[in-house]
Amino acid sequence: MKKSAVLFLSAWPALLAADPVLAQSLRPNLPPIPTYEAHRAAVAPRIDGQLDDAAWQAATPVTFAFPWVDQTGKMQKTLARLTWDDDNLYVAYECEDSDITAVRTQRDDPVYMDDAVEIHIAPPGVKNLYLGFEMNARAALYDYLYPFPQRFIKKYNLDGVRIAVSIKGTLNNSTDQDQGWNLEVAIPWSSFSDLTNNPVPKIGDRWIADMSRWDGTAPNRRLSQWSDSGMVRPDPHNPDRFGQLLFVK
Repeated sequence: MKKSAVLFLSAWPALLAADPVLAQSLRPNLPPIPTYEAHRAAVAPRIDGQLDDAAWQAATPVTFAFPWVDQTGKMQKTLARLTWDDDNLYVAYECEDSDITAVRTQRDDPVYMDDAVEIHIAPPGVKNLYLGFEMNARAALYDYLYPFPQRFIKKYNLDGVRIAVSIKGTLNNSTDQDQGWNLEVAIPWSSFSDLTNNPVPKIGDRWIADMSRWDGTAPNRRLSQWSDSGMVRPDPHNPDRFGQLLFVK
């Protein structure tokens, strides 16, 4: 853990036990919190953005929902798949997109302002503290530790995260018609070693996680999610509404 992160956490000893103080109330009639069965990969997928590996063919796809109907961006389909082995968690996103836009290129740039996908995740036994991985359509990464709902620890840069993107279309050219983009990410289990003594999951373990996508650029943007955060305004952050990630054979 970075020194700044250690100092921040030591100054907030109650974070792991406190209930979140939500900035927004929740919408009524929310759907049930989903569970995803992440099967163990016999052979790790290549991180090349192509999504043609046997591991992805065997993984169950989930389709993101559009909880906020008042947003003005297009409703473009996103599929996500997860798999794992002793070394990494692997996540694949398949994004329909008629106009692929991503201008941020540096680590910890605000990539969520571009066409971007995200995963927020924590191991069991951790309350209101999770890792965030936000990645745009040119594979720029914004990673952080989030003691929810206090503030992002943006200098919490994790080693060994691998990302690859493939694009069907032309990046940052609104004069043509694009088809979409794929993103693969491999997240080492060592990334979670500050949150748990056993960062490599076992069969039957359950973690909490949510996946989301920011599509389009301001003012016409749209947020879609695997597990609806329930927030009144578009916001992916609410660990009480994260889905269950079940590790299976």
